[in-house]
This record gives sequence, structure tokens and C-alpha cells, in this order.
Amino acid sequence: MSRRAHLPRILAFSLLAASAALAQIPKPPWASGSSGQKPADDPAVAIKVHVKLVSAYVTVTDQRGAPVANLTKDNFSLFEDGVAQEISVFDKESALPISVVLDIDTSLSTRKDLPLELTSAKRFVHDILRPVDALSLYEFSEVVDEVVPFTADMKTIDHGIEHVHHGAATALYDAIYLGSQALEKRQGRKVMVVITDGGDTASKVDYQEAVRAAQEADAIVYSIIDVPIEASAGRDLGGEHALIQISEDTGGKYFYATTVPQMDEAFRQISDELRTQYLLGYYPVRRLADSDFRRIQVKVSGTNSSPNFKIRHRAGYYTSKSRF
Repeated sequence: MSRRAHLPRILAFSLLAASAALAQIPKPPWASGSSGQKPADDPAVAIKVHVKLVSAYVTVTDQRGAPVANLTKDNFSLFEDGVAQEISVFDKESALPISVVLDIDTSLSTRKDLPLELTSAKRFVHDILRPVDALSLYEFSEVVDEVVPFTADMKTIDHGIEHVHHGAATALYDAIYLGSQALEKRQGRKVMVVITDGGDTASKVDYQEAVRAAQEADAIVYSIIDVPIEASAGRDLGGEHALIQISEDTGGKYFYATTVPQMDEAFRQISDELRTQYLLGYYPVRRLADSDFRRIQVKVSGTNSSPNFKIRHRAGYYTSKSRF
């Protein structure tokens, strides 16, 4: 056979050998799973860094505790670990859907006041919930049970509230932890309302795990602390302080309620705040610190009453997921 006849075979073999050799050369991370890309040292290549949008729901109240609803983007300044951030997203969140976890303590220590708490809670649900919203009801004693999965159906929620079961001990931190896990999967604003006397005697997770779960879910925790016994000897002050701190760290609020009117007032304030929140979103600028927790600070200016405003929002966020 002539040399000319062998030429196509020689060319095919050469191409196959070259392809095999290139396949043995390790690809850089940015080239995996793609073809035809230019090497990283090519000035024409643009390396993109994806920075996740960080959001913070902000509640602003005046000296009387009433929500301030007439602020604009220019009134807000936002900082992460002390570094100013550009506010990329601003909105008044009165219309955004809300997912609510209602955690009700049904332990022995709350048995006397529980019927009144449930009646007040039912009024709150009917007042706050719209067709676009959803509520999940949890009861907790020595165990935590989801009585009603997320729904906007009032009859289903009412039936669940009317059929909670009494227990003995109190797994408060477990309730916050499990409620936060449920909220993490939801879209829009996420709120947890906890009605309890503040004690914890049966949880499998601790305080740190509970508050981190709430922060990772971006849940706003409101605590309604029912204190039937005023004397310190009959109260779990450590549990009360834990609830107060969780509420403050998540941008929520705590209330003490010993009577039905106080309970109703606490629910009314929660309802008013959820109708007048602000959403601030930003893409964090590059930072040198490598801590897992990034602290958020929000300031309000530009109005005569600004120095007297109280601003509440989550304390910060974690850059990695917990492994609890």
C-alpha cells in the first residue's frame, strides 16, 4: 500500500494519541465539567465570585413602642462587623407572606393558665393570618409534637388549638430547635411565637443549639413569658433570660403576661410589628476576618425622632451550617 494510502490512518492515530495525552493532564478547578475554556492566566478570562445576598428584617419603634412605618431607604445605614455595606434591596414588608410557628408550652407548670393562653392565641391567629400566610402549631411538654402542619385553614388551626395535650416536663429548647428547622424550609418572613413560663427540664438540645437553629433559619422569635408566680423562688429566671436573649438575637421581642389582657396586648403588638417591618438586603463586601459569625448593625437617621427610635433586627448570621 502506498504512503499516500496510509496517511489518513496516521493522522487519525495521531489525533487519538493527542487527545489521550490531554486527558491525562489534570484540569484546574475552574475548568472541571466544562470544555473549551481558556486557562486562568488568560487575561480574557473573568473569574466570577458568587456572594450570597444577606437579608435583615428590621423593626423600628418610637418612644411609645409604636412601629414607625414611614421610613425610606435613605434613612437606613447598615454595617457588617463594623464595615459599611451598600443596601441593595429595600422594601416595606407588610405584604410579604409570613410563616408562623406557634410553640405552646403544655407542661404541668402551665396547666392552670393554659385555657386562657389558648383563647388569646386563637384570637391572634384570626387577626394576623391571611390566605397567603401559613401557621404551624407545636405543643411541647416532655416531648415536642407538631399538632398542625403549615396551613392557612382557620378551622384546622382552631381544631388543633382546642385539642392540645397536657404533659409533665418542659422541652423548651427542643421546641425552638424543631420549629426553626421547619421554618428554614419556608420562603418569605419567618416568625416563631413561644408561649411558656420559661423553664426547660427535658430538652435534648441546649440553649446554644436552639438559638443557632433560629438564626440559621432567619426566624424572628417572639417570647410571651407567663409568670404565674411572682416570687423569684417559684420562677426559672435562667430560662426567662434565655428566652429574652433569643428574642433579642433574632430581632424579635419578649413580653411578660400574667393576665389575659396582657396576653392579648402582647399578641396585638406582635401583629402590629409584622405589618410594618422593613427588609434590608446587601451583598457583603470582602472581609479579612474568618470568623463563622458575621455581626449586623443597622442605624436610622434623617428624622427629628431618629435618636429616640429603637431598632431591632437579627444580631447576625453564620457563614456555615451547624452540624447539630
